Amino acid sequence: MMNKDWTGNSRSAHAMLGARNYAQNEREVNDYYATEPKAVKLLLEQETFSPLIWECACGEGHLSKEIINNGYQVYSSDLIDRGYGFVQDFLQSTAPPLDGFDIITNPPYSKASKFIGHALEILGDGHKVAMFLKIQFLEGKSRRTLFEKYPPKIIYVSSGRLRCAMNGDFERYGRASAICYAWYVWQKGYAGDTIIKWIN
Repeated sequence: MMNKDWTGNSRSAHAMLGARNYAQNEREVNDYYATEPKAVKLLLEQETFSPLIWECACGEGHLSKEIINNGYQVYSSDLIDRGYGFVQDFLQSTAPPLDGFDIITNPPYSKASKFIGHALEILGDGHKVAMFLKIQFLEGKSRRTLFEKYPPKIIYVSSGRLRCAMNGDFERYGRASAICYAWYVWQKGYAGDTIIKWIN
């Protein structure tokens, strides 16, 4: 069984994050925009998840560490080695690290639809996927198809602004922006209407 501060390869592997929705003049090459820990704290005040969480776009661990602080065991991975978690291409994963995982992450925005679809394909029935995304993610014909196939169970819209910072540099890029973020929560097998709630 895992410890809450699961370690692997020669580094700690609690969990990281992966925010990437901050409107900058230049996008970070791998779409790495770190999410302030408060965002996941707000989510965990509303939703209960499996004791095992996979943070599959962990960056430097901003979200993972807060999830651990809330009593969960976290497996953290990212496509890029940012000094936290395991190096792993989530979209090439065929199954969770162990049975029983839910997924919480801020995916690379350019690959968010792929992250959602893949997560719901590999997780077991009843397990949850929570993705931190712009409210504008609701728009678009291709994403409508995604939502019709996989309707979110609930969307938590943040009334107050939450911060994301390019390359995890909150001092330089972490000022409050005009972007509205939300947590989109899926439960595999859910087929009802989507509920909208407000947080923050």
